Amino acid sequence: MNIEIRVRPGASRTRVGGAYGGRLVVAVQQRAVDGAATEAALRALAEVLGVRRRHLSLVRGATSRDKVVAVDDDAAADLAVRLDALLAD
Repeated sequence: MNIEIRVRPGASRTRVGGAYGGRLVVAVQQRAVDGAATEAALRALAEVLGVRRRHLSLVRGATSRDKVVAVDDDAAADLAVRLDALLAD
């Protein structure tokens, strides 16, 4: 399963929820330097989805705010329901 996210680096607090152009918004405190914001976004997304970080991998967008993240099939049991709730937040 692939998830499109929009990363907002330099936020006052880490937060996952809401939509931006159909993408899930992940705000992180880390700045976009040397991949710190990307890694923080992946950790925050894993926590909110209830999966381990190792089940997520970056498919596209290493240097962009818009990213595509793949979730291993083993961990993607009921993620569609969780994603709908997060996008509506």
